[in-house]
Amino acid sequence: MAELQDLVERLEKTVQRLELASFTLPGCLTPVSDAVNGDNGDLVPYVEAFDVVLNGAVADYVKHSKILGEGVEEHAEMLSAAFEAQRNFLLMACKHQQPLEVEMTVLLQPISDRMQEIQNFREKNRGSKLFNHLSAVSESIAALGWVAVAPKPGPYVKEMNDAATFYTNRVLKEYKDIDKRHVEWVKSFLSIWTELQAYIKEYHTTGLSWNKAGLAASSPSPVCAPSCGPCPPPPPPPPPGPPPVLLSETPKDEASVARSQLFAQLNQGEGITKALRHVADNQKTHKNPNLRPQSGVVNSPSKSHAASPTSPMSPPQQPRTPVLELEGKKWRVEYQENDRNLVISETELKHVAYAYKCNNSTLKIEGKINSITVDSCKKLGLVFDNVVGIVEIINSRDVQIQVMGKVPTISINKTEGCHIFLSEESLGCEIISAKSSEMNILIPQDDDYKEYPVPEQFKTTWDGTKLFTEAAENVG
Repeated sequence: MAELQDLVERLEKTVQRLELASFTLPGCLTPVSDAVNGDNGDLVPYVEAFDVVLNGAVADYVKHSKILGEGVEEHAEMLSAAFEAQRNFLLMACKHQQPLEVEMTVLLQPISDRMQEIQNFREKNRGSKLFNHLSAVSESIAALGWVAVAPKPGPYVKEMNDAATFYTNRVLKEYKDIDKRHVEWVKSFLSIWTELQAYIKEYHTTGLSWNKAGLAASSPSPVCAPSCGPCPPPPPPPPPGPPPVLLSETPKDEASVARSQLFAQLNQGEGITKALRHVADNQKTHKNPNLRPQSGVVNSPSKSHAASPTSPMSPPQQPRTPVLELEGKKWRVEYQENDRNLVISETELKHVAYAYKCNNSTLKIEGKINSITVDSCKKLGLVFDNVVGIVEIINSRDVQIQVMGKVPTISINKTEGCHIFLSEESLGCEIISAKSSEMNILIPQDDDYKEYPVPEQFKTTWDGTKLFTEAAENVG
């Protein structure tokens, strides 16, 4: 009976796809199939191959999700709907020329909506005991964006698969020796992305295959009958989302405002000396001994800041050449001064970034990389998307870190002044600090950030057998 029910469900989905393939736009009278290639009624080969993935790996994943039930089953139905939306997009692509970027945004909207629905479902169910299952799906669903990736959509899907593995490994660790159903669920889910990679490698190696001899995206749709007049125009592109929170946006409490004002003053550069008062020669103590305080204290010659007349002056330090380059797997960002537009965009999962002696600058790292190190930097702003390893802050001062995506660990060592802006996705991040001060973690709350200080004082007591150390409570 279970096999019969599964067969019926697959037939129902096939009928739904056929109905979607033969549709009529509002105001049009004659439905025409958009799923066939030529006049023989055969599906385009790469659509047929996509159906194999849809009816195979995706259907198998939905079946195992139903066995687990709860939110996992509902989540699986959403993923299946997202794949259906992508199939409709492929049907359109096989009949049309590649559209403009603005038109592409509109065409991808159905897929984007399904992806957003999947991610929102995960966020609404953070208390679920199967949250790792939901996270695996949510973190990897962006793989369906491969249709807009060129020239390497296959590696992009693999990267999303790696993101899912982080959570599926947690599922295996928890259920491997307890409930084999969860192990089968992991296998069925990961096979979706494995088969999708193989599909892309065969049919869309360097990007989605459009029909070069097909209709232009701006041409009237072929599904309209000649008698029904022009088809309605496509909907306008969706409004742009809210701009990302830049490092200059700090919490609106008095301490943050004061700190922002201080940074603004320090950023004046040479202009910071404009407010200093000129001292006339008759007021200078080194030219008028009678103005010096009559005290018995005599400055030690060894501590004098004046250079000895017999000692040679040390030569002025030559400015170093700024560096921003990829060396092997390492992005080197060195000796950058007063540059707020440093961007690293062509990243890969194996890359690491190393920022050294960069002052008054802002560095943005797009994509997902292995690790980031900030060493001996002052007043550096770092914005990054995703890091799979660790972000290290060493020997630095007044740095601000903003996480747009996820990072498992941030380490702060020998640093004075470090403000870390976490995203919703990175709230599980571990922050390790040593020999550092003025550290604050900013947590997103109600479209703003709330600041929490990291303890700098600790209390240690002897409990009779061992030392016990805890953070000292802030007083006042």
